[in-house]
Amino acid sequence: MRGHRRGFKAFWRWKSRHRPGRPGIPNEIRDLIREVSLANPLWGAPRIHGELLKVGIEVAQSTVAKYMIKHSRPPSQAWKTFLRNHAEGIASIDFVVVPTAAFKLLFGLVILRHDRRRLAHVVVTANPTANWIARQISEAFTLGIGARFPCSRS
Repeated sequence: MRGHRRGFKAFWRWKSRHRPGRPGIPNEIRDLIREVSLANPLWGAPRIHGELLKVGIEVAQSTVAKYMIKHSRPPSQAWKTFLRNHAEGIASIDFVVVPTAAFKLLFGLVILRHDRRRLAHVVVTANPTANWIARQISEAFTLGIGARFPCSRS
């Protein structure tokens, strides 16, 4: 047991030894950086770094960023809130492939309104082309200024 204790002690002594490297920053400069960042919440690290250089204090910009006070900002809008606020202008478009009993494929284009969660446009074709898709989308959305989406079509 004594050998284990000695080994454990030696390991932690080695682990916590003083390593050579960059000297630390004096506490006065740290306090000054914090004070300036508190007094000027809109200033970032580059601006504070520049002000410190004007006074004659030479520290790196990364050091200034490290010791600045992080200001809390109000939370940004969540996706749920965004969708609720902009639901009138959002629609979903999807292509549905349906195999028939004769093993042919039919392609359905479905456009869904988000404000009322209703179908805005549904069409089916056997041969979809880029021009056909563009025409269907323009039919679904070209009603004039201020008009709403069209009702479901059969």
